[in-house]
Amino acid sequence: MDNQNEKIVKNSNGYLRLAILLFTVLIITFMFPAGESLESNVQVNGIWLDDDLISTIKFPILKEPEEYQRELKEAAEKVYPVFIHDKSVAKTSIDSFANYNRKLLQSIDYQLKTKDSEKFNPTFLTDPSYEEFKRLRLQGNRITASNNISLSKIFDMANSLYKKFYRRGILNLNYSQIPKDTISIREGKFEFSKPAVTYYDKESIRSEIGNIFGKVISNEETLRAVSEYVYHFITPNIIYSQELTDESVNLAKEAVVNNKGFVQENERIVSKHELITPLTKLKIESYRKAKGTRVGFIYQLEQRVGEYLHILLVLVPFIIYIFLFRKRIYYDASKILLISISLLFVSGLAFLVSMMDVAAPVEYLILIPIISMLMTIVFDSRVGFYNTVVAALIIGGLRGNDYVFAVMNIVAGGLAAYSVRDMKNRTQIFRSFTFILVGYVLSIIAFGFERFEPWDQILISASFAAVNALISPAFAYGIIIFVERFFKITTELTLLELSDFNNPLLRELAKKAPGTFTHSMTIGSLVETAAEEIGANPILARVGAYYHDIGKTLNPEEFVENQMNDVNIHEEMEPKTSAKHIIEHVARGIELAKEAKLPQEIIDFIPEHHGTMLVQYFYEKAVKKYGKENVDEKDFRYKGPKPHSKETALLMLADACESASRSIEEFEQQKVENMINHIFKTRIEDGQLDESPITLRDLNKIRGAFLTIIVGQHHKRIRYPNQDQIEREEPEDSGEKSG
Repeated sequence: MDNQNEKIVKNSNGYLRLAILLFTVLIITFMFPAGESLESNVQVNGIWLDDDLISTIKFPILKEPEEYQRELKEAAEKVYPVFIHDKSVAKTSIDSFANYNRKLLQSIDYQLKTKDSEKFNPTFLTDPSYEEFKRLRLQGNRITASNNISLSKIFDMANSLYKKFYRRGILNLNYSQIPKDTISIREGKFEFSKPAVTYYDKESIRSEIGNIFGKVISNEETLRAVSEYVYHFITPNIIYSQELTDESVNLAKEAVVNNKGFVQENERIVSKHELITPLTKLKIESYRKAKGTRVGFIYQLEQRVGEYLHILLVLVPFIIYIFLFRKRIYYDASKILLISISLLFVSGLAFLVSMMDVAAPVEYLILIPIISMLMTIVFDSRVGFYNTVVAALIIGGLRGNDYVFAVMNIVAGGLAAYSVRDMKNRTQIFRSFTFILVGYVLSIIAFGFERFEPWDQILISASFAAVNALISPAFAYGIIIFVERFFKITTELTLLELSDFNNPLLRELAKKAPGTFTHSMTIGSLVETAAEEIGANPILARVGAYYHDIGKTLNPEEFVENQMNDVNIHEEMEPKTSAKHIIEHVARGIELAKEAKLPQEIIDFIPEHHGTMLVQYFYEKAVKKYGKENVDEKDFRYKGPKPHSKETALLMLADACESASRSIEEFEQQKVENMINHIFKTRIEDGQLDESPITLRDLNKIRGAFLTIIVGQHHKRIRYPNQDQIEREEPEDSGEKSG
């Protein structure tokens, strides 16, 4: 029953991984631009290497987007602000002025005759102004004794001014509010352009009124009252129309054609081995777009199927590599999902960049180096590089099979992966920046020279690449902690942090179980060296060795390496009880590790380094005491599991070899070699290495590495003079000496 459930889980995991793959390819497929799959990124001064390209349809030769946008802008700038000339305003304004004049004079005359306080007074006319007009009327319709001008004369002068103003025209905006010197005047169906200063604006009207009446009125208060009264009835007859202006702008833009002519059906677009000119490049790109807009549903479906297979074929070599050489990634759906997200991330960036209608080389902001570094840190440099190649090819496809851009990103992404292949600390971000920048700049220069690009274009492209080189390392290092937590992945950065002896678990181990701590540090060196020999992860092996015995922190006196006073508590215990205490340190260690939230890869070292081995010393002690038939071997075996990786298998062998080497009394190389061979043989015969990927060739390399290190650790030293006598001296009684 258990086997059946396990099989179902494995199959469902396989379906999940397949679903992730197919869904990823589908999403990327829909990011492809519409149109025929031509080499859309042909470069000016390049050579067309394919057969003659013959047009199957008639299509316009579209201008470059930046050129077309520039022409639209220029057309819009040539449009003048549109004003409407309303001829009915002049009569209305003059008639309104005359009516008010008549009523005002009647009001003043009536008040002067009847002494009535009530008066006709427009709301805009202040009391002081009204009193000024009243005073003028009271003085015999004269302003002063020296000025022979009556109110009626003033009103006649104003009437003449109105006619003058309206003959020329009055703008409803000041000159400073009009963006151009020339304006368009629309009168009915006709429209003509004139300088704005041809007409009065509000400020010039006010100034003209003050100048005219200032010549005949000397009193400032009277002049101010008359000027405000006359100005009030001025209504502009040249009115700005935002709606008509916008309409004119749109018409001007519509008049700008977006093409440079047409290519006829069956016309040759470009011949084989022909030099690509700017016009030829436009023809090729226009043909691709025209084909994309004219094909029917069946052809579009065929194209999408082709694009789907395109992406799938690019991924196939990567999938085969992971299946053959990275089984842990292949069988882990979460890791497959992480790779999928990385590809979708850069594909999404490429899609967004393609939607941007700008002249700048924004394609260099497709941050492929991010996933190069991320995959290298999370997995290894080979996975990081292969993922980079796949991502670059996909981006090249999304950009119309842009081979040049794909190569640039392979170079820059490959160097990014190389810069983090042996992570030691997070300060390597500066090295990554340099490597990425060098990769992009050299590629840009190489292809720029090849295509005769001007230096200013090369420098602009290099500037955008520098932004990429700056952003990518910072972003990659910033999100790595989230990737670790979300996908439950342990990177070398985490391992390096765990190798710090200031870690609380290691500090407790050193304080409470110094013998175990020393033993752990020693075998850490053993497994790290051996791991390098057999291609295992040396950092993982070393850190796993540091934490493999943390369970001994709780009862350190139960283990011989921590017994400092030659008192062994197991001498008074039953063998079965002693074995139980020894075996329990594994469960205690797992519990401590989980409380400290150690990665699962480190926790695996705690049970697997013992596997299902027999606690040999206490088992033999029990057999000798009670007889083999009265002893259950299961009571003396660790619970497992057996080692499942090269690193945990290494630790099992190193743990036994290091401990056994301490028991050799007369240390000789041959004895050490015999001891190592015996330990290896017993572990193999007991089946402890059956579930690990370690090979016989690996075991031979491990033997050599262990032998060299253990012998080096126990090398002979020159004895000091009188050392024998010093070693035999009894310690002095400090109490007697002080007495």
